[in-house]
Amino acid sequence: MEKKKIDESQPGPVPRVDRFGFVKQEPNTPEVLATSKSAFEYEREERKIRKWRKMIGVGGSDWKHYVRRKHHVVKRRIRKGIPDCLRGLVWQLISGSRDLLLMNPGVYEQLVIYETSASELDIIRDISRTFPSHVFFQQRHGPGQRSLYNVLKAYSVYDRDVGYVQGMGFIAGLLLLYMSEEDAFWLLVALLKGAVHAPMEGLYLVGLPLVQQYLYQFNRLVTDHLPTLGEHFAQEMINPSMYASQWFITVFSYSFPFHLALRIWDVFLHEGVKIVFKVGLALMKYCHDDLVKLPFEKLIHALRNFPEDAMNPDTLLPMAYSIKVSKRLEELKQEYEKKNGKLPADKQQPS
Repeated sequence: MEKKKIDESQPGPVPRVDRFGFVKQEPNTPEVLATSKSAFEYEREERKIRKWRKMIGVGGSDWKHYVRRKHHVVKRRIRKGIPDCLRGLVWQLISGSRDLLLMNPGVYEQLVIYETSASELDIIRDISRTFPSHVFFQQRHGPGQRSLYNVLKAYSVYDRDVGYVQGMGFIAGLLLLYMSEEDAFWLLVALLKGAVHAPMEGLYLVGLPLVQQYLYQFNRLVTDHLPTLGEHFAQEMINPSMYASQWFITVFSYSFPFHLALRIWDVFLHEGVKIVFKVGLALMKYCHDDLVKLPFEKLIHALRNFPEDAMNPDTLLPMAYSIKVSKRLEELKQEYEKKNGKLPADKQQPS
C-alpha cells in the first residue's frame, strides 16, 4: 500500500499508527501485538507475493490471460487475501476500472478542474467524518481531504442522477488509501455503473431503492438459515434497517475492523454483493447463541457492536464462503419486485 506522509509543518508529536495508517488508541491492544510476525510468516508472505506477481505480470499485463486459464485459482487466492502491496493494482484489474481509465484519458481532470457540482458544500461538510482516525485524512484541507473532495466532486458531476450521498465518502476514502485520485475515481465509476457486476448506484439514488431491496432479502435469508434467530428478531421487532444498512451502503468499510473490511473488499470486487449477505449471515451464525437471549435494546447494541473474536477474518470468512445464497437471492429479488415494482433495468443486482 502506498504510504501517506503526515504534513511535518503541523505542530505536535507524530501519532503512533497501525500498519494501515490508523492512529493507535492503546499501545498494547491484541491487534497491535499480533502485528509482529515470525520469520516463517514473513517467508510465507513473500512466497504469496511472488505467486501474485507472476499471476499479474508487469503492470497487470498477464492478468486477463491468467484469469481465463485458471479462474478457480484466482478465486481461491483472492478469498485467501490479496497481498497488501499489490491490493490497489489488483482491485483495479478485477473491477474493470483500469480499462475505464485507459478509455477515458483526461476526463477526470476535466471533471475536477472545469466543472462545478451542486453537491460541493455537502461534500465539504462530510469530509472530516470520513476515516477521521486515519493519518491521511486527519489534516484539515490536507492532501487526503483534498483528494477525497476531488474524487467525490468529480463523481457528483459525472453522474448527476446520483450526485453525492454521504456513504460514498467511505468507499472513495478506502480506495484512496490504495491508489491515486484518478484510479479511485474510475473504480468508483466501475462500481456504481456496473463495469463487471451489477451497478451499485441504486444504493445512493433518492429513496435508496437498492438498499431497501437488499434489506428485504437479508431479512428473509436470516429466517431461512437461522429460523430461531429470525423468530426472535420478529418477536423483538428487530429488522435489518436497524443495523445492516451501512453494511450495504459502505460494504463494511464504515464500522468494521479495517483488516476485515479489506478482505471482504477483495472478494466483493471479484464476486459481487453476495459476499455482503454471506458475511452478515456468518456473523449472525457465529453469535447466534448470544443473540437469541437478548432483549430489544441489548440486541440492537450487539448487532452494531460484534465481539472482537467474531471479527477474525480467518474464522468469519470461511464460514461466510460456506453459505450458499445466489439462487435464493434471485428468488427473493423477484418476490420483492412483485410487491414493490422493479428497479430500473440497469440498477439491479446479480444473482
